[in-house]
Amino acid sequence: MRTEFLGTPIDLLTLEQTVVRAVDAMLMRKPTHHVALNVAKLVNMRRNDELACDVKESHIVGIDGMGIVWGARALGIDVPERVSGVDLMERLLEVCSHLDFRPYFLGATQDVLERATIKALDRWPGLTFAGCRNGYFSTDEEAQIVEEIRAAKPDCLFIAMPTPRKERFLRKHREALNIPFIMGVGGSLDVLAGHVNRAPPRMQRAGLEWLYRVYQEPRRMWWRYANTNAVYAGLLAREWLTKRIRQVRTVNAD
Repeated sequence: MRTEFLGTPIDLLTLEQTVVRAVDAMLMRKPTHHVALNVAKLVNMRRNDELACDVKESHIVGIDGMGIVWGARALGIDVPERVSGVDLMERLLEVCSHLDFRPYFLGATQDVLERATIKALDRWPGLTFAGCRNGYFSTDEEAQIVEEIRAAKPDCLFIAMPTPRKERFLRKHREALNIPFIMGVGGSLDVLAGHVNRAPPRMQRAGLEWLYRVYQEPRRMWWRYANTNAVYAGLLAREWLTKRIRQVRTVNAD
């Protein structure tokens, strides 16, 4: 079920329900674009029109991040669970290995890409890749890369390119790619490759995965989280207060 949270559409789906939607897209050859929404992305949507359009025009907006889960629940939205991008990607790779769907990796460095592909083949022996390509290419090379991906005919495409480059690429080429299921995976290939470790499960459940990321990459991540988390807290507090005022006025009116 789709609803709205802080002006952003979100889909209230479990991990398995999301997997079913993705499998249906691949079986029916029905173009479906998935976006994983976290606090940073929700805040940056207000600063980046391309990112905002990418999220709002997507077929599935998954809730990736405990901050979104807790914030939505605080406003009375019944979020069933967090669906992290890396968990969804890995679950879909497992499904692909069983149903003979062929994924394509696009993005990351060549070293990370190769290691992620090898790790995927080791974990899911029945998996067959349609292809893979690192994310270091110029705008002039895009048309050729799109043609190579089209010729490979993948069932799903996992894009590990940064924002807003990913959004610009998809906006320009999504229709031409003609791939049933497309998903931006952020740093998930780094995790799969073993280049970046995920937070321990206890920290994930406590919503402290961001703190673990800061610990691993302090120079790159500390300002990102400090900035976006502060803005998000303000947005959430204002929305909660507005909702409470409306409730009080309704009670008084009765």
